Amino acid sequence: MSPLPAHLLPDNARIVDGRLEIAGVPVEGMAARYGTPLYIYDEEHIRARCREAVAEFGEGRVVYATKAFLCRRMASLVHQEGLMLDVASGGELHTVLAARVPASSCVLHGNNKSLDELRAAIIAGVDHIVVDSFDELDRLDALHASGLPAPRVHIRVTPGVHAETHEFVSTGQDDSKFGFNLANGDADRAVERARAATSVRLVGLHCHIGSNVLNASLFVQASEAMVAMSGRCGLPELTLGGGLGVPYVSGDSAPTMKEWGAAIRAATAGLPEGTVVRVEPGRSIVATAGITVYTVGTVKSIPGVRDYVAVDGGMSDNIRPMLYGSRYEVFDPLRTDAPRTHRATLVGKHCESGDVLIEDALLPDGVKVGDLLVVPVTGAYGHSMASNYNRVPRPAVVFADEGDAGLVVRRETYEDIDSRDVG
Repeated sequence: MSPLPAHLLPDNARIVDGRLEIAGVPVEGMAARYGTPLYIYDEEHIRARCREAVAEFGEGRVVYATKAFLCRRMASLVHQEGLMLDVASGGELHTVLAARVPASSCVLHGNNKSLDELRAAIIAGVDHIVVDSFDELDRLDALHASGLPAPRVHIRVTPGVHAETHEFVSTGQDDSKFGFNLANGDADRAVERARAATSVRLVGLHCHIGSNVLNASLFVQASEAMVAMSGRCGLPELTLGGGLGVPYVSGDSAPTMKEWGAAIRAATAGLPEGTVVRVEPGRSIVATAGITVYTVGTVKSIPGVRDYVAVDGGMSDNIRPMLYGSRYEVFDPLRTDAPRTHRATLVGKHCESGDVLIEDALLPDGVKVGDLLVVPVTGAYGHSMASNYNRVPRPAVVFADEGDAGLVVRRETYEDIDSRDVG
């Protein structure tokens, strides 16, 4: 196995005397200053992916899913680069507004939006709400009857396209908790109801086939179904969602932004001139921009069985291996030229046998207590899905850019964890 999976690293990762730097900042220096586990992001990498997407689809036509990674700094950065922001809860909306991003640059998602969330979005003035159920239309009727203005809405359609991704993040198939089913007529009934209502202003359709989609032809299938429905409904806006996938381990491949753009343009060529087509690039904006740095705490060899290498994080900072069976690579940032020939299982510190980050990981020989290890491609859904299991504080987040590193989310403290207790 090669010493370092370089194509999985952020754009501005460099090796200097065998040691990893991100945007000109040594990884070991950031780990020493901010502690581990630590999420490190290459800020310019994120900006570059935003610019690639805008170049392909146009400003205001790209919607970033904040669930992938969100903090005030990230919200501000994405907005600066001309993207809209998809918020799927009141908490995500609150953070985006706290970052001084105008609500008019936001889209409200979610399959079970509460009255309070819908009310907050309408009062703030989000660009539109993606309606997910008939019950949600009932809630919007009630809010309008209470005196709130009618918001712009899209109807979310499940187009019957099964994405080749994990079942937990596949969303476009007929059997889905999301949206209105196209095949059984619910989608058309939702359009008819919204069009007749005074409580909403129906302006478009939306679909989302899944997260981390690696096959561009699936986007084309969904687009063709949605273009046909859009033409039938005569609506001026269409959002074609489904997160563009990224490679996670050596051997993985994914469509480029340009390949995805070409596929979407070809599939939507028959729409009436002036139709606003938006896309949702998902984790491709941020996943490869981020790495997680750990410190080794225990090395345990069970002869004839396996070796375990335990780090100071685990399922509390990256639940994806347990939840989805997600695969990752790992390496020593201070010995990037060392062949990774030692096979061991990389585990976390939590009281679960399933707290496994990488089964049969390939590591450099001689890994010992106190060594740093880096897991790349953790920029999406690590920080967002982090927990306090075992009352472990969530890690800090650092942005590195042009030779400088700055804290954007501080590490939690024990006092933070206890702060909500009232007994």
